[in-house]
Amino acid sequence: MPFSAESILASMALWAAPFLRLSAMMLIAPIFSAAGFSVRARVILCVLIAALIAPVLPEPPIKDIFSGAGVLMAIREVGVGFAIGFVLQLAFGAAVFAGQAVAMTMGLGFAMAVDPQSGVQVPTVSQLNVILGTLLFLAMDGHLMLLMAVFQSYEVVPAAVAGIPVVSLSNVALLGSQVFAAGVLLALPALTALLLVNVAFGVMTRAAPQLNIFAVGFPLTILAGLVMMLLGMPGFISGLQDLLNGTLDQTLLIWG
Repeated sequence: MPFSAESILASMALWAAPFLRLSAMMLIAPIFSAAGFSVRARVILCVLIAALIAPVLPEPPIKDIFSGAGVLMAIREVGVGFAIGFVLQLAFGAAVFAGQAVAMTMGLGFAMAVDPQSGVQVPTVSQLNVILGTLLFLAMDGHLMLLMAVFQSYEVVPAAVAGIPVVSLSNVALLGSQVFAAGVLLALPALTALLLVNVAFGVMTRAAPQLNIFAVGFPLTILAGLVMMLLGMPGFISGLQDLLNGTLDQTLLIWG
């Protein structure tokens, strides 16, 4: 059975939209963008998922992906994928910020390690938070929920030539401002306890000026921080789970 060039281009246009959106999402989203996830595996995964969902998606408004309109649609699909992945990355950014706040307060700000997600150096407490967030994200099937969000995004933002709405970009920027608030909430129990410890050391210094507060306070502050992190771990896990669920919901709500 012969295939015409027009039918091949139409099939490619139908497949290219989900492939580009998935590829852009995986370039920036947690787990998928990790250095341990090879590029070849990501490409193969995008090809397979795009081939599965392309037949049930609305037909794109163009027939030739190599035309000017096809290029505009490709840019739009990449932008939508980037936005979806970036929204979820904000949750891990809040976990990193919480770890940095606790590490600086307890005296572990100098202990740096390479974050496996972003590839930059962060305090060890932040790396612990990222590892916990990654395990929690996988345990709650967040990677499958993220792929489902990309598929459901075509009901809200179908493939088109027009650009991304300005209100969507504004919503993404507003979500970015919430990273600091979410990070402070995650670190608040440990920060409060460490503040009380520092106040107690201040009172001890005033009462006994001959006491070497640096020799005594430094290890005690680290020990108190570790104990408070252990005691506050159930609340931290619960708050991080709520944050991940909220960001997964926002991947679709930012377009409305």
